[in-house]
Amino acid sequence: MIVHYHPRYDISAWPFSLLHPFDGKKFRRVWTHVRSLDGVQIAQVAQPVRDDVIFGFVSKLYGMLLTSKRVVLQALELPYVPLLPFSVIDNRVLQPMRWCVGGTLQAAARAAEQGINTWNLGGGYHHASRQAGEGFCLYNDVGMACDWLRSTGRLADDDRVLVVDVDAHHGNGNAHVFMDDPRVTLLDIYNGDIYPHGGFTKERVDINLPLASGTQGSEYLARLQEGLDRLQGSYKLAFVVAGTDVLASDPLGHLALSVDDCVRRDGMVLASLRKLGIPAVVLGGGGYGPESAQAISASLEQHYRL
Repeated sequence: MIVHYHPRYDISAWPFSLLHPFDGKKFRRVWTHVRSLDGVQIAQVAQPVRDDVIFGFVSKLYGMLLTSKRVVLQALELPYVPLLPFSVIDNRVLQPMRWCVGGTLQAAARAAEQGINTWNLGGGYHHASRQAGEGFCLYNDVGMACDWLRSTGRLADDDRVLVVDVDAHHGNGNAHVFMDDPRVTLLDIYNGDIYPHGGFTKERVDINLPLASGTQGSEYLARLQEGLDRLQGSYKLAFVVAGTDVLASDPLGHLALSVDDCVRRDGMVLASLRKLGIPAVVLGGGGYGPESAQAISASLEQHYRL
C-alpha cells in the first residue's frame, strides 16, 4: 500500500471552520501518524489536477460556474458571504481539493500500472458530477481518473472498473457520471434516510445497500459483506470511497459505527478485492467528526501492508 498525500490537502481553517463541520486539518494529522509506521511508503503528490483534465471532464456550463462564488459556496454547503473574496475560497478550499484530485489520479495510475493497492488521503468527491457540484464536492475525481486513465492508455477502452462506496452518503455524483457506462460497477452502502434524497441515481447502483439511521456496526458490516459476496467478474481497477462519516460521532452521517468498526470495514473491502485480484485505490471520502483522523490512521496502521 502506497499512501498519497501533499501538505496542500489541508484546508485553511478560518473562516470555513466557523461555517462547516469539515475538519480541514485532518489530513496532516493522519500523515504525521502513518509516516512513523515501519515500512510505510508515502508518495508526495506531484501536482494538482491540471485545468485541461478538469475542463475536459465537466460540462462547458459547469466549467464556467466553477468561477462563481455563489455557485461554489452553495456546493460547499456554506452561506453566501458578500465580503468574502472568491480568491480566498479558491486558495483555501478549491486549490486543496484540486491537489486531492491530483492525488487520486497519481494513485490510480500507480495502481493500474503496477497492480498494487494505493491510498489517497483526500479525494472521494462522490457528490460532484460533470454538470454540477454539491455536498462539499466540486470535482468528481473518480470520473476524472477513469477518463484520464483511458485517454492515456493506462485503462483499455473495454477495461471494467469497480466503485465500492462505503461512505455514509449515497454517491449520487458517481452514479450520475457512470449512468450510461456499463463498464463501471457500483456497490454503494449508505444511510438511506439522509442526503441525497433523490431516487434516480440510486437506481443506477448495481449492488444497492441502503441502511437506516442509527445502524450499528455489526449490522453494517454484515450487510456490507453480503454485498461484497455478490461481486463477480474481472475488473482492472477498483475505487473505494472510504468515508469515515459512518462513525457514531459524526454529525452528518447518522450511523453508529466505532473506530474499530471502520478498521474492520476497510479490511473486509480490501480482503474481498484481493480475493478477486483487483488492485484498489482507497479515497478519503467524507468525515466530519472528531474521530475521523483517528479512524483513518487506525485503518492505515492495520492495513497499509496489504
